[in-house]
Amino acid sequence: MLQHLQTPAEAGAELQTAEKVLCFMMPWPEPMIHWLPQPSTAPEYVSESIDWDSLPQELPNLTSLLYWPTTGEDRDDFLASTSPRTSTYCLKGPAHTTFTLGSNLEAILVARDHRGRAKLHGGDLFRAQLLGPELRAGVPGEVKDLENGTYLLSFPLLWAGWAQVQVRLIHSSEAVRVLQRVWREKRATVDFRGYFRGTDGPLETVICNVDPQSTGAKGPTCQYKDVVSGESWFCAQPSTLPCNALVGHSSGSYLKVTTSHDEALLAGNVTDQKLPSGVPPILVLPAAQGNMSNMALPSRPPCSPGHLSPKPSGFYYQDRWHSTFCSSRSFPTVDSILNCLAGRIVYMLGDSTLRQWWEYLRDTVPSLKPVDLHVTYQVGPLMAVETTRGTVLHWRAHSWPLRSLRTPVASLHSVARELHGLAGGPYTVVVLGIGAHFTTFPPSIFARRLVGIRAAVKALLDQEPSTLVIIKLANTGYKSVYGSDWLTLQVNRLLQAAFVGLRVAFVDAWEMTSTLDVPDNIHPRKLIVRNEVELFLSFICST
Repeated sequence: MLQHLQTPAEAGAELQTAEKVLCFMMPWPEPMIHWLPQPSTAPEYVSESIDWDSLPQELPNLTSLLYWPTTGEDRDDFLASTSPRTSTYCLKGPAHTTFTLGSNLEAILVARDHRGRAKLHGGDLFRAQLLGPELRAGVPGEVKDLENGTYLLSFPLLWAGWAQVQVRLIHSSEAVRVLQRVWREKRATVDFRGYFRGTDGPLETVICNVDPQSTGAKGPTCQYKDVVSGESWFCAQPSTLPCNALVGHSSGSYLKVTTSHDEALLAGNVTDQKLPSGVPPILVLPAAQGNMSNMALPSRPPCSPGHLSPKPSGFYYQDRWHSTFCSSRSFPTVDSILNCLAGRIVYMLGDSTLRQWWEYLRDTVPSLKPVDLHVTYQVGPLMAVETTRGTVLHWRAHSWPLRSLRTPVASLHSVARELHGLAGGPYTVVVLGIGAHFTTFPPSIFARRLVGIRAAVKALLDQEPSTLVIIKLANTGYKSVYGSDWLTLQVNRLLQAAFVGLRVAFVDAWEMTSTLDVPDNIHPRKLIVRNEVELFLSFICST
Protein backbone atom coordinates (compact mmCIF):
# COMPACT_ATOMS: atom_id res chain seq x y z
CA MET A 1 0.00 0.00 0.00
CA LEU A 2 1.14 3.57 -0.65
CA GLN A 3 3.10 4.76 2.35
CA HIS A 4 1.67 7.76 4.19
CA LEU A 5 4.12 10.67 4.40
CA GLN A 6 3.70 12.89 7.44
CA THR A 7 4.61 16.44 8.32
CA PRO A 8 7.45 16.81 10.86
CA ALA A 9 4.88 17.79 13.51
CA GLU A 10 2.84 14.66 12.88
CA ALA A 11 5.94 12.54 12.92
CA GLY A 12 7.08 14.02 16.22
CA ALA A 13 3.74 13.32 17.87
CA GLU A 14 3.75 9.76 16.59
CA LEU A 15 7.35 9.30 17.74
CA GLN A 16 6.50 10.33 21.29
CA THR A 17 3.83 7.64 21.26
CA ALA A 18 6.13 5.09 19.71
CA GLU A 19 8.84 5.68 22.32
CA LYS A 20 6.47 4.42 25.02
CA VAL A 21 6.13 1.01 23.41
CA LEU A 22 8.36 -1.88 24.40
CA CYS A 23 8.80 -4.74 21.96
CA PHE A 24 10.02 -8.07 23.25
CA MET A 25 11.29 -9.86 20.17
CA MET A 26 13.00 -13.17 19.59
CA PRO A 27 16.55 -12.57 18.31
CA TRP A 28 16.55 -12.00 14.57
CA PRO A 29 18.47 -14.80 13.31
CA GLU A 30 -12.23 0.51 -32.85
CA PRO A 31 -13.17 2.06 -35.60
CA MET A 32 -9.97 3.74 -34.64
CA ILE A 33 -8.28 6.78 -36.18
CA HIS A 34 -4.83 5.97 -37.54
CA TRP A 35 -1.98 7.96 -36.04
CA LEU A 36 0.20 9.01 -38.95
CA PRO A 37 3.71 10.08 -37.90
CA GLN A 38 4.88 13.42 -39.14
CA PRO A 39 8.63 13.08 -39.78
CA SER A 40 11.08 15.91 -39.76
CA THR A 41 14.73 16.29 -38.91
CA ALA A 42 14.87 16.97 -35.18
CA PRO A 43 16.23 20.30 -34.02
CA GLU A 44 18.98 20.52 -31.43
CA TYR A 45 17.45 18.98 -28.33
CA VAL A 46 16.68 21.05 -25.27
CA SER A 47 16.95 19.41 -21.82
CA GLU A 48 14.26 16.81 -21.21
CA SER A 49 13.43 18.19 -17.78
CA ILE A 50 9.94 19.59 -17.53
CA ASP A 51 8.97 22.84 -15.84
CA TRP A 52 6.48 21.48 -13.32
CA ASP A 53 5.03 24.94 -12.70
CA SER A 54 4.16 25.24 -16.40
CA LEU A 55 1.80 22.26 -16.33
CA PRO A 56 -1.95 22.88 -16.48
CA GLN A 57 -3.66 23.96 -13.29
CA GLU A 58 -5.20 20.50 -12.99
CA LEU A 59 -1.72 19.05 -12.29
CA PRO A 60 -0.50 21.22 -9.41
CA ASN A 61 2.66 20.79 -7.36
CA LEU A 62 3.88 17.51 -8.82
CA THR A 63 7.30 17.99 -7.23
CA SER A 64 5.61 17.81 -3.83
CA LEU A 65 3.43 14.96 -5.03
CA LEU A 66 6.51 12.83 -5.74
CA TYR A 67 8.10 13.56 -2.36
CA TRP A 68 9.84 10.63 -0.68
CA PRO A 69 11.58 10.72 2.70
CA THR A 70 15.33 11.27 2.79
CA THR A 71 17.09 7.96 2.31
CA GLY A 72 20.32 8.82 4.14
CA GLU A 73 23.85 9.31 2.88
CA ASP A 74 25.08 7.66 -0.28
CA ARG A 75 27.51 5.05 1.04
CA ASP A 76 29.09 1.94 -0.46
CA ASP A 77 28.58 -0.09 2.72
CA PHE A 78 26.05 -2.79 1.85
CA LEU A 79 25.85 -3.96 5.48
CA ALA A 80 24.56 -0.52 6.47
CA SER A 81 21.49 -0.96 4.26
CA THR A 82 18.12 -2.07 5.65
CA SER A 83 17.84 -5.81 6.16
CA PRO A 84 14.61 -7.84 6.00
CA ARG A 85 16.13 -10.35 8.43
CA THR A 86 16.98 -7.99 11.29
CA SER A 87 14.14 -5.43 11.00
CA THR A 88 11.42 -6.07 13.57
CA TYR A 89 7.81 -5.17 14.32
CA CYS A 90 5.41 -5.71 17.22
CA LEU A 91 1.99 -4.62 18.43
CA LYS A 92 1.63 -1.02 19.56
CA GLY A 93 0.37 -0.83 23.13
CA PRO A 94 -0.66 -3.76 25.34
CA ALA A 95 -0.47 -7.14 23.65
CA HIS A 96 -3.84 -8.65 22.67
CA THR A 97 -4.86 -11.80 20.88
CA THR A 98 -8.52 -10.86 20.39
CA PHE A 99 -9.90 -7.76 18.70
CA THR A 100 -13.30 -6.40 17.76
CA LEU A 101 -14.65 -6.40 14.22
CA GLY A 102 -14.52 -2.87 12.83
CA SER A 103 -11.64 -1.72 15.02
CA ASN A 104 -7.99 -1.21 14.04
CA LEU A 105 -4.81 -3.11 14.81
CA GLU A 106 -1.63 -1.05 15.11
CA ALA A 107 2.00 -2.13 15.17
CA ILE A 108 5.43 -0.49 15.23
CA LEU A 109 8.22 -1.43 12.87
CA VAL A 110 11.89 -0.66 13.52
CA ALA A 111 14.13 -0.84 10.46
CA ARG A 112 17.61 -2.25 11.09
CA ASP A 113 20.69 -2.75 8.97
CA HIS A 114 22.48 -6.05 8.32
CA ARG A 115 24.50 -5.57 11.52
CA GLY A 116 21.30 -5.31 13.55
CA ARG A 117 21.62 -1.58 14.22
CA ALA A 118 18.47 0.53 14.20
CA LYS A 119 18.25 2.87 11.20
CA LEU A 120 18.09 6.58 11.90
CA HIS A 121 16.28 7.63 8.71
CA GLY A 122 13.29 6.45 6.72
CA GLY A 123 12.72 5.94 3.02
CA ASP A 124 12.34 2.16 2.98
CA LEU A 125 9.47 0.67 0.98
CA PHE A 126 7.62 -1.80 3.20
CA ARG A 127 4.41 -3.61 2.32
CA ALA A 128 2.09 -4.56 5.18
CA GLN A 129 -0.82 -6.98 4.90
CA LEU A 130 -3.39 -8.53 7.22
CA LEU A 131 -4.17 -12.00 5.92
CA GLY A 132 -6.87 -14.55 6.70
CA PRO A 133 -5.66 -17.70 4.91
CA GLU A 134 -8.55 -19.92 5.99
CA LEU A 135 -11.06 -17.32 4.86
CA ARG A 136 -9.12 -16.47 1.69
CA ALA A 137 -9.08 -12.91 2.98
CA GLY A 138 -6.64 -10.02 2.95
CA VAL A 139 -6.48 -6.26 3.41
CA PRO A 140 -3.58 -3.86 2.80
CA GLY A 141 -2.14 -2.12 5.84
CA GLU A 142 -1.14 1.52 6.01
CA VAL A 143 2.57 2.20 6.52
CA LYS A 144 3.47 5.59 8.03
CA ASP A 145 7.09 6.55 7.60
CA LEU A 146 8.22 8.65 10.61
CA GLU A 147 11.49 9.39 8.78
CA ASN A 148 13.62 8.22 11.72
CA GLY A 149 13.84 4.49 11.04
CA THR A 150 10.48 3.81 12.69
CA TYR A 151 7.24 3.01 10.87
CA LEU A 152 3.68 2.80 12.19
CA LEU A 153 1.49 0.07 10.74
CA SER A 154 -2.30 0.19 10.83
CA PHE A 155 -4.79 -2.46 9.72
CA PRO A 156 -8.60 -2.16 9.63
CA LEU A 157 -10.25 -5.32 10.98
CA LEU A 158 -12.87 -5.95 8.33
CA TRP A 159 -13.74 -9.64 8.79
CA ALA A 160 -14.45 -11.89 11.77
CA GLY A 161 -12.11 -14.82 12.30
CA TRP A 162 -8.39 -15.48 12.49
CA ALA A 163 -5.93 -13.09 10.91
CA GLN A 164 -2.17 -12.74 10.64
CA VAL A 165 0.03 -9.69 10.06
CA GLN A 166 2.66 -10.01 7.34
CA VAL A 167 5.27 -7.39 6.46
CA ARG A 168 7.65 -7.45 3.49
CA LEU A 169 10.61 -5.25 2.70
CA ILE A 170 10.12 -4.44 -0.97
CA HIS A 171 13.16 -2.15 -1.22
CA SER A 172 15.60 -0.79 1.35
CA SER A 173 15.96 2.99 1.51
CA GLU A 174 19.37 2.52 -0.07
CA ALA A 175 17.81 0.65 -3.01
CA VAL A 176 15.18 3.39 -3.29
CA ARG A 177 18.00 5.93 -3.57
CA VAL A 178 19.35 3.99 -6.54
CA LEU A 179 15.90 3.99 -8.17
CA GLN A 180 15.47 7.70 -7.51
CA ARG A 181 18.83 8.51 -9.08
CA VAL A 182 18.23 6.43 -12.17
CA TRP A 183 14.62 7.60 -12.59
CA ARG A 184 15.44 11.28 -12.40
CA GLU A 185 18.91 11.43 -13.94
CA LYS A 186 18.84 8.91 -16.80
CA ARG A 187 17.03 9.89 -19.98
CA ALA A 188 16.04 6.28 -20.60
CA THR A 189 16.90 2.82 -19.31
CA VAL A 190 15.69 1.04 -22.47
CA ASP A 191 15.75 1.72 -26.18
CA PHE A 192 13.71 0.63 -29.20
CA ARG A 193 14.16 -0.34 -32.82
CA GLY A 194 12.75 1.46 -35.82
CA TYR A 195 12.51 -0.34 -39.16
CA PHE A 196 12.75 1.71 -42.35
CA ARG A 197 11.92 0.35 -45.80
CA GLY A 198 12.50 1.98 -49.16
CA THR A 199 10.19 1.79 -52.15
CA ASP A 200 12.50 -0.62 -53.94
CA GLY A 201 12.98 -2.92 -50.96
CA PRO A 202 16.09 -1.84 -48.96
CA LEU A 203 15.66 -2.11 -45.19
CA GLU A 204 17.47 -0.26 -42.40
CA THR A 205 17.14 -0.70 -38.64
CA VAL A 206 17.99 2.12 -36.21
CA ILE A 207 17.59 2.99 -32.54
CA CYS A 208 14.55 5.04 -31.49
CA ASN A 209 13.58 6.62 -28.18
CA VAL A 210 11.81 9.46 -26.36
CA ASP A 211 14.55 12.02 -27.07
CA PRO A 212 17.31 12.47 -29.66
CA GLN A 213 20.22 11.75 -27.29
CA SER A 214 18.78 8.36 -26.34
CA THR A 215 18.83 7.21 -29.96
CA GLY A 216 22.63 7.13 -29.90
CA ALA A 217 22.65 9.02 -33.18
CA LYS A 218 25.92 10.68 -34.15
CA GLY A 219 24.18 12.60 -36.93
CA PRO A 220 20.66 13.89 -37.60
CA THR A 221 17.56 12.32 -36.05
CA CYS A 222 14.00 11.93 -37.30
CA GLN A 223 11.21 13.46 -35.23
CA TYR A 224 7.63 12.12 -35.30
CA LYS A 225 5.12 14.41 -33.65
CA ASP A 226 1.61 13.45 -32.56
CA VAL A 227 -0.59 16.26 -33.82
CA VAL A 228 -3.10 15.81 -30.98
CA SER A 229 -0.94 15.35 -27.88
CA GLY A 230 2.09 17.29 -29.12
CA GLU A 231 4.44 14.51 -27.98
CA SER A 232 7.42 13.54 -30.09
CA TRP A 233 9.26 10.31 -30.86
CA PHE A 234 12.78 10.21 -32.27
CA CYS A 235 14.77 7.78 -34.39
CA ALA A 236 18.33 7.97 -35.62
CA GLN A 237 18.11 8.99 -39.27
CA PRO A 238 18.90 6.05 -41.60
CA SER A 239 21.95 6.44 -43.77
CA THR A 240 20.13 5.86 -47.08
CA LEU A 241 16.41 6.27 -46.40
CA PRO A 242 14.23 9.29 -45.58
CA CYS A 243 12.41 9.79 -42.25
CA ASN A 244 9.02 8.99 -43.80
CA ALA A 245 10.20 5.46 -44.63
CA LEU A 246 9.61 4.30 -41.04
CA VAL A 247 7.30 1.28 -41.21
CA GLY A 248 7.99 -0.86 -38.11
CA HIS A 249 8.64 -0.69 -34.37
CA SER A 250 9.81 -3.11 -31.69
CA SER A 251 11.50 -3.32 -28.30
CA GLY A 252 15.24 -2.82 -28.27
CA SER A 253 17.72 -3.24 -25.44
CA TYR A 254 17.80 -2.77 -21.68
CA LEU A 255 20.59 -0.30 -20.97
CA LYS A 256 23.26 -0.71 -18.31
CA VAL A 257 22.47 1.95 -15.69
CA THR A 258 23.65 0.42 -12.39
CA THR A 259 26.91 -0.29 -10.58
CA SER A 260 27.76 -3.55 -8.83
CA HIS A 261 26.86 -1.91 -5.51
CA ASP A 262 23.49 -0.81 -6.94
CA GLU A 263 22.84 -4.36 -8.08
CA ALA A 264 23.61 -5.76 -4.63
CA LEU A 265 21.04 -3.42 -3.11
CA LEU A 266 18.44 -4.54 -5.66
CA ALA A 267 19.30 -8.26 -5.50
CA GLY A 268 16.58 -10.83 -4.95
CA ASN A 269 17.82 -11.89 -1.51
CA VAL A 270 17.06 -8.43 -0.07
CA THR A 271 14.12 -7.46 -2.31
CA ASP A 272 10.48 -8.37 -1.60
CA GLN A 273 11.44 -10.40 1.45
CA LYS A 274 9.29 -11.22 4.49
CA LEU A 275 10.29 -9.86 7.87
CA PRO A 276 10.34 -12.32 10.80
CA SER A 277 6.83 -12.54 12.24
CA GLY A 278 6.45 -10.08 15.11
CA VAL A 279 2.74 -10.35 15.87
CA PRO A 280 1.04 -13.67 16.74
CA PRO A 281 -2.21 -14.62 14.97
CA ILE A 282 -5.20 -12.64 16.23
CA LEU A 283 -8.87 -13.52 16.53
CA VAL A 284 -11.37 -10.89 15.39
CA LEU A 285 -14.78 -11.18 17.09
CA PRO A 286 -18.12 -9.60 16.09
CA ALA A 287 -18.79 -6.25 17.72
CA ALA A 288 -21.90 -7.41 19.59
CA GLN A 289 -23.05 -10.77 20.84
CA GLY A 290 -25.53 -12.27 18.44
CA ASN A 291 -24.26 -10.15 15.54
CA MET A 292 -24.05 -12.62 12.66
CA SER A 293 -22.21 -10.30 10.29
CA ASN A 294 -18.79 -11.61 9.26
CA MET A 295 -17.66 -8.34 7.64
CA ALA A 296 -17.49 -4.71 8.72
CA LEU A 297 -19.06 -3.13 5.64
CA PRO A 298 -21.34 -0.11 6.11
CA SER A 299 -24.03 0.84 3.63
CA ARG A 300 -22.30 2.05 0.48
CA PRO A 301 -23.58 3.96 -2.56
CA PRO A 302 -23.57 2.44 -6.05
CA CYS A 303 -20.23 2.50 -7.82
CA SER A 304 -20.09 5.75 -9.78
CA PRO A 305 -17.35 7.99 -11.21
CA GLY A 306 -16.22 11.24 -9.64
CA HIS A 307 -14.80 10.04 -6.33
CA LEU A 308 -11.27 9.09 -5.29
CA SER A 309 -11.32 5.83 -3.43
CA PRO A 310 -10.22 5.80 0.23
CA LYS A 311 -7.37 3.73 1.64
CA PRO A 312 -7.86 0.87 1.73
CA SER A 313 -10.12 0.87 -1.32
CA GLY A 314 -11.28 -2.65 -0.52
CA PHE A 315 -10.34 -6.10 0.79
CA TYR A 316 -10.61 -9.74 -0.14
CA TYR A 317 -12.98 -12.13 1.65
CA GLN A 318 -13.75 -15.60 0.31
CA ASP A 319 -11.71 -14.74 -2.77
CA ARG A 320 -13.95 -11.77 -3.61
CA TRP A 321 -12.90 -8.12 -3.56
CA HIS A 322 -15.26 -5.97 -1.49
CA SER A 323 -15.01 -2.25 -2.19
CA THR A 324 -15.00 -0.01 0.89
CA PHE A 325 -16.42 3.01 -0.96
CA CYS A 326 -19.11 1.61 -3.26
CA SER A 327 -21.41 -1.41 -3.49
CA SER A 328 -19.35 -3.54 -5.85
CA ARG A 329 -21.10 -6.57 -7.26
CA SER A 330 -20.22 -10.09 -8.29
CA PHE A 331 -21.07 -11.48 -11.72
CA PRO A 332 -21.24 -15.24 -11.24
CA THR A 333 -22.92 -16.13 -14.55
CA VAL A 334 -22.43 -15.36 -18.21
CA ASP A 335 -25.88 -13.80 -18.35
CA SER A 336 -25.09 -11.42 -15.50
CA ILE A 337 -22.04 -10.18 -17.43
CA LEU A 338 -23.94 -9.87 -20.72
CA ASN A 339 -26.83 -8.01 -19.09
CA CYS A 340 -24.35 -5.47 -17.75
CA LEU A 341 -22.54 -5.03 -21.08
CA ALA A 342 -25.69 -5.01 -23.25
CA GLY A 343 -25.51 -2.26 -25.87
CA ARG A 344 -22.11 -1.05 -24.65
CA ILE A 345 -19.13 -0.22 -26.83
CA VAL A 346 -16.03 -0.52 -24.65
CA TYR A 347 -12.69 1.00 -25.65
CA MET A 348 -9.75 -0.33 -23.61
CA LEU A 349 -6.60 1.68 -24.28
CA GLY A 350 -3.34 0.86 -22.55
CA ASP A 351 -0.92 -1.93 -21.80
CA SER A 352 -1.02 -5.71 -21.53
CA THR A 353 -2.34 -5.68 -17.94
CA LEU A 354 -5.49 -4.07 -19.34
CA ARG A 355 -5.53 -6.54 -22.21
CA GLN A 356 -6.01 -9.19 -19.51
CA TRP A 357 -9.49 -7.72 -18.90
CA TRP A 358 -10.35 -8.12 -22.58
CA GLU A 359 -9.01 -11.68 -22.53
CA TYR A 360 -10.94 -12.56 -19.36
CA LEU A 361 -14.23 -11.42 -20.91
CA ARG A 362 -13.44 -13.16 -24.19
CA ASP A 363 -12.67 -16.43 -22.39
CA THR A 364 -15.57 -16.21 -19.90
CA VAL A 365 -18.38 -15.28 -22.29
CA PRO A 366 -18.62 -17.92 -25.08
CA SER A 367 -20.86 -15.76 -27.27
CA LEU A 368 -18.35 -12.87 -27.22
CA LYS A 369 -16.56 -13.67 -30.45
CA PRO A 370 -13.13 -12.23 -31.29
CA VAL A 371 -12.66 -10.81 -34.77
CA ASP A 372 -9.35 -11.57 -36.48
CA LEU A 373 -8.01 -8.21 -37.64
CA HIS A 374 -4.69 -9.73 -38.76
CA VAL A 375 -2.55 -7.61 -36.45
CA THR A 376 0.31 -8.14 -34.01
CA TYR A 377 -1.52 -9.53 -30.97
CA GLN A 378 0.72 -7.72 -28.46
CA VAL A 379 -0.25 -4.35 -29.90
CA GLY A 380 -3.69 -4.84 -31.39
CA PRO A 381 -6.20 -3.58 -32.13
CA LEU A 382 -8.24 -6.49 -30.76
CA MET A 383 -12.01 -6.63 -31.08
CA ALA A 384 -14.72 -8.98 -29.82
CA VAL A 385 -18.43 -8.78 -30.62
CA GLU A 386 -21.58 -10.19 -29.02
CA THR A 387 -24.32 -9.70 -31.60
CA THR A 388 -27.41 -10.71 -29.59
CA ARG A 389 -26.77 -8.07 -26.90
CA GLY A 390 -25.05 -5.51 -29.10
CA THR A 391 -21.75 -5.51 -27.19
CA VAL A 392 -18.41 -4.55 -28.72
CA LEU A 393 -15.08 -4.77 -26.85
CA HIS A 394 -11.98 -3.05 -28.23
CA TRP A 395 -8.44 -3.17 -26.87
CA ARG A 396 -5.33 -1.64 -28.26
CA ALA A 397 -1.94 -0.75 -26.87
CA HIS A 398 -0.93 2.83 -26.25
CA SER A 399 1.62 4.29 -28.62
CA TRP A 400 5.33 4.88 -28.08
CA PRO A 401 7.12 4.14 -25.79
CA LEU A 402 5.89 0.55 -26.09
CA ARG A 403 7.92 -2.58 -25.47
CA SER A 404 6.58 -5.07 -28.00
CA LEU A 405 7.37 -7.48 -30.79
CA ARG A 406 7.88 -5.95 -34.21
CA THR A 407 4.68 -4.28 -35.32
CA PRO A 408 3.66 -1.85 -38.07
CA VAL A 409 3.99 1.80 -37.11
CA ALA A 410 0.48 2.31 -38.50
CA SER A 411 -0.86 0.22 -35.59
CA LEU A 412 0.59 2.58 -32.97
CA HIS A 413 -2.14 5.02 -31.97
CA SER A 414 -1.75 7.49 -29.13
CA VAL A 415 -4.44 7.42 -26.43
CA ALA A 416 -5.12 11.14 -26.89
CA ARG A 417 -5.66 10.66 -30.62
CA GLU A 418 -8.02 7.72 -30.04
CA LEU A 419 -10.07 9.69 -27.52
CA HIS A 420 -10.17 12.67 -29.88
CA GLY A 421 -12.01 10.50 -32.40
CA LEU A 422 -14.76 9.24 -30.06
CA ALA A 423 -18.27 10.69 -29.99
CA GLY A 424 -19.01 9.33 -26.51
CA GLY A 425 -22.44 8.91 -24.99
CA PRO A 426 -24.32 6.73 -22.46
CA TYR A 427 -23.33 3.49 -24.22
CA THR A 428 -19.64 4.38 -24.56
CA VAL A 429 -17.17 3.10 -21.96
CA VAL A 430 -13.51 4.13 -22.04
CA VAL A 431 -10.94 2.30 -19.89
CA LEU A 432 -7.38 3.59 -19.63
CA GLY A 433 -4.57 1.42 -18.24
CA ILE A 434 -1.16 3.02 -18.65
CA GLY A 435 1.99 3.21 -16.58
CA ALA A 436 3.98 -0.04 -16.81
CA HIS A 437 5.90 1.12 -19.91
CA PHE A 438 6.81 4.49 -18.40
CA THR A 439 8.94 3.37 -15.44
CA THR A 440 11.98 3.28 -17.74
CA PHE A 441 11.91 7.05 -18.28
CA PRO A 442 12.05 10.18 -16.09
CA PRO A 443 8.75 11.36 -14.55
CA SER A 444 8.58 14.24 -17.03
CA ILE A 445 7.88 11.80 -19.88
CA PHE A 446 4.82 10.34 -18.15
CA ALA A 447 3.69 13.79 -16.99
CA ARG A 448 3.70 14.99 -20.60
CA ARG A 449 1.68 11.96 -21.67
CA LEU A 450 -0.87 12.58 -18.90
CA VAL A 451 -1.28 16.24 -19.85
CA GLY A 452 -2.43 15.20 -23.33
CA ILE A 453 -4.65 12.37 -22.09
CA ARG A 454 -6.29 14.52 -19.42
CA ALA A 455 -7.09 17.19 -22.01
CA ALA A 456 -8.61 14.55 -24.30
CA VAL A 457 -10.67 13.01 -21.47
CA LYS A 458 -11.92 16.43 -20.39
CA ALA A 459 -12.90 17.30 -23.96
CA LEU A 460 -14.76 13.98 -24.32
CA LEU A 461 -16.65 14.47 -21.04
CA ASP A 462 -17.45 18.10 -21.88
CA GLN A 463 -18.77 16.94 -25.24
CA GLU A 464 -20.78 14.02 -23.86
CA PRO A 465 -20.94 13.91 -20.02
CA SER A 466 -22.73 10.56 -20.00
CA THR A 467 -19.57 8.81 -21.24
CA LEU A 468 -18.09 6.51 -18.59
CA VAL A 469 -14.31 6.80 -18.19
CA ILE A 470 -12.47 4.35 -15.92
CA ILE A 471 -8.80 4.61 -14.95
CA LYS A 472 -6.99 1.39 -14.04
CA LEU A 473 -4.05 2.12 -11.76
CA ALA A 474 -0.81 0.27 -12.46
CA ASN A 475 -0.32 -2.96 -10.50
CA THR A 476 2.56 -4.55 -8.65
CA GLY A 477 4.94 -6.93 -10.33
CA TYR A 478 8.36 -5.73 -11.39
CA LYS A 479 11.22 -5.57 -8.87
CA SER A 480 14.14 -4.26 -10.93
CA VAL A 481 15.67 -0.91 -11.80
CA TYR A 482 13.63 -0.98 -15.02
CA GLY A 483 10.23 -1.50 -13.43
CA SER A 484 10.25 -1.50 -9.65
CA ASP A 485 7.18 -1.32 -7.40
CA TRP A 486 8.62 1.94 -6.06
CA LEU A 487 8.59 3.38 -9.58
CA THR A 488 5.03 2.12 -10.07
CA LEU A 489 3.92 3.91 -6.89
CA GLN A 490 5.19 7.18 -8.34
CA VAL A 491 3.42 6.48 -11.63
CA ASN A 492 0.16 5.91 -9.74
CA ARG A 493 0.57 9.16 -7.83
CA LEU A 494 0.83 10.97 -11.15
CA LEU A 495 -2.12 9.05 -12.59
CA GLN A 496 -4.41 9.94 -9.70
CA ALA A 497 -3.35 13.57 -9.63
CA ALA A 498 -3.81 13.97 -13.37
CA PHE A 499 -7.54 13.26 -13.25
CA VAL A 500 -8.49 15.17 -10.11
CA GLY A 501 -11.61 17.22 -10.78
CA LEU A 502 -12.83 15.03 -13.64
CA ARG A 503 -15.77 12.66 -13.37
CA VAL A 504 -13.82 9.46 -13.84
CA ALA A 505 -13.74 6.19 -11.89
CA PHE A 506 -10.67 4.40 -10.56
CA VAL A 507 -9.92 0.70 -10.23
CA ASP A 508 -7.08 0.42 -7.72
CA ALA A 509 -5.20 -2.47 -9.29
CA TRP A 510 -2.21 -1.69 -7.06
CA GLU A 511 -4.12 -2.70 -3.92
CA MET A 512 -5.92 -5.56 -5.65
CA THR A 513 -2.59 -7.10 -6.68
CA SER A 514 -0.73 -6.48 -3.39
CA THR A 515 -3.25 -7.70 -0.82
CA LEU A 516 -3.16 -11.51 -1.04
CA ASP A 517 -0.29 -13.75 -0.02
CA VAL A 518 0.58 -14.71 -3.58
CA PRO A 519 3.72 -13.95 -5.61
CA ASP A 520 3.63 -10.64 -7.46
CA ASN A 521 3.33 -10.88 -11.21
CA ILE A 522 3.01 -8.02 -13.67
CA HIS A 523 0.29 -10.17 -15.25
CA PRO A 524 -1.69 -11.26 -12.17
CA ARG A 525 -3.48 -14.55 -11.80
CA LYS A 526 -7.05 -15.08 -12.98
CA LEU A 527 -8.57 -14.64 -9.49
CA ILE A 528 -7.27 -11.07 -9.30
CA VAL A 529 -8.18 -10.23 -12.90
CA ARG A 530 -11.73 -11.50 -12.29
CA ASN A 531 -12.11 -9.16 -9.31
CA GLU A 532 -10.71 -6.22 -11.28
CA VAL A 533 -13.19 -6.91 -14.08
CA GLU A 534 -16.10 -7.27 -11.65
CA LEU A 535 -15.34 -3.84 -10.15
CA PHE A 536 -15.16 -2.43 -13.70
CA LEU A 537 -18.56 -4.03 -14.45
CA SER A 538 -19.97 -2.62 -11.20
CA PHE A 539 -19.28 0.90 -12.49
CA ILE A 540 -20.94 0.10 -15.83
CA CYS A 541 -24.07 -1.42 -14.28
CA SER A 542 -24.51 1.49 -11.88
CA THR A 543 -24.57 4.15 -14.61
